[in-house]
Amino acid sequence: MNTTSPAEKKAKTAKNIIVTASVAIPLVVAILFKVKIEGVDFSFLPPIYATINGITAFFLILALIAVKRKNIQLHQRLVQFSLILSILFLACYVAYHMTSDPTPYGGNQKMIYYGLLISHIILSVAVIPLVLYTYLFAWNGDFVKQRKFAKIAWPLWFYVAVTGVIVYVMIAPYY
Repeated sequence: MNTTSPAEKKAKTAKNIIVTASVAIPLVVAILFKVKIEGVDFSFLPPIYATINGITAFFLILALIAVKRKNIQLHQRLVQFSLILSILFLACYVAYHMTSDPTPYGGNQKMIYYGLLISHIILSVAVIPLVLYTYLFAWNGDFVKQRKFAKIAWPLWFYVAVTGVIVYVMIAPYY
């Protein structure tokens, strides 16, 4: 006899989706980087996806302010909008890299650039499950777990958004 409640089944399904997405997204992005689509010019996308990252960082700050002021409904909307922006960023980023050759960095600040880029990439992978679990805990009303995860997820997500802008600004002269 199965004693699993519908809520427990939903939670397990959601966790499976998060684990799958957390593994699949980086893998799919890595695979798509090997795909080159010729004849399509998406060279206009880098400043757009850098701007999306900047807007994401701004809305994450607003979300933090809203939750500190106990405006939970506004906080939820701002986080949801930040999630949408992050998905839009990822779509633009992948589209650009599938249609363009890599741009080598030519500046004097190579150690800083590559340090930021590598940390940005690694943390962008790590932030996926952290943000999704944080969102799931809030969705399920488990605010104790949500707060614990948010204390890690928010700064990492913010760092990824901000370093995305900085990396773009540093590489932009070499496009």
